[in-house]
Amino acid sequence: MNTINKIILSALSLLAALPSVAQTQEKQKDIDKYIESDVISLVDRAGFSWQTSKGDFKLKPYMLIFTRGEYNYVDDEGLNIAEVDNVVNTGFSIPKAVLGFAGTAFGKITYNFALDASASGSALLNQAWFDINMKDEFRLRVGKFKTPMNRAYQVRLGQSLMPVLPVSLSTQMNLPYSLNSVNPVMSTGFDIGIMAHGMIKNKWQYQAGIFNGTGIKINKATNTLSDDLNIPSFLYSGRLAYMPYGKMPLHEGDPKDIDNFKMSFAASASYNVEANYESSNDLRLGAEFSILANRFYLSSEVYSLNMDFVERQRTSPALSYWGAYAQAGYMLKSNIQPVARFEVMDRNSTDEDGLLMMPAVGFNYYLLGQNLKLQAMYQGLIKSGHASTYKENDDDNGLSERKLIVQLQFSF
Repeated sequence: MNTINKIILSALSLLAALPSVAQTQEKQKDIDKYIESDVISLVDRAGFSWQTSKGDFKLKPYMLIFTRGEYNYVDDEGLNIAEVDNVVNTGFSIPKAVLGFAGTAFGKITYNFALDASASGSALLNQAWFDINMKDEFRLRVGKFKTPMNRAYQVRLGQSLMPVLPVSLSTQMNLPYSLNSVNPVMSTGFDIGIMAHGMIKNKWQYQAGIFNGTGIKINKATNTLSDDLNIPSFLYSGRLAYMPYGKMPLHEGDPKDIDNFKMSFAASASYNVEANYESSNDLRLGAEFSILANRFYLSSEVYSLNMDFVERQRTSPALSYWGAYAQAGYMLKSNIQPVARFEVMDRNSTDEDGLLMMPAVGFNYYLLGQNLKLQAMYQGLIKSGHASTYKENDDDNGLSERKLIVQLQFSF
């Protein structure tokens, strides 16, 4: 075979291979969109990534560090003690130091693994999960990850509007019994389990899963069979969101995403059987609305908790609690984002009078986009409608009357 024939044959072979290469690249691009860390955005990020020559395995490392200065002033609850400390939990801290990696494998699987060096015990394992991606409409996630409740938790940790979660989601409820060690919170956070999820017609997002219900601090199987209901004592949880303009991003303001319009309406529910050391069956319900309109972001939620004590507790009927918040931010051209939030909660149950309200203001300064961000927030506390000063002081016990946070975030 002469040289010209060899060149022609090589060219024809290359042309024949092009469709296969294009299909492989398209398939890889399709699965890359599922790469997620729940900490910072990893999609389309080319730097600091490795993959095999065939492209069947990809790894993207990431890191997130919060360094925080915090001031907290608490009420002395009218005790008039001479040496009471009104300023508590004040100073510097590192609330998060997450190191992890995410990626793809075998053309069907995306995965994520992360350690939080600022935590201890089983919470050191922040996340460990993999997704089996059949198609957009049906994916299966297994491992330790976020439970499908509350927009505030679904947002990536390093891309939230405020440096801390709403108090009404993250603080313990008050019980009229000596069960302080088992007081629940509104949110369910991270847990171990299995979840089906997907996007239908790029408008409907669903998540439905079964979890241990023991939270981020326990990595072992510790559940029993419910004495009252005769079903496994798991957390059964689901969330359904309607997004009329396409998938809502998992950030609450990003200087690289200021020409976008997205909207989301969502409802969530969970039932934690024999929760709180087998003391109660907890039903949680939530409704959400969020909108991203170019430089403007707004989200709001309302949620409730019904704590029904199991029969062997031999105590009063169920207790009900509720909370809500609305928050907004606007991205200025200087990459400064003024933010505000107002929340209200019924911490002492609907059986008792009195509400707690927490207004907060602050700003975010994106020095290097999401990679280097300065956050500042001031939050107050207002008590209203309590039957007596004693009831008022008991309701806000452990909460800051005034809180100031300045936080510097680094991520890559």
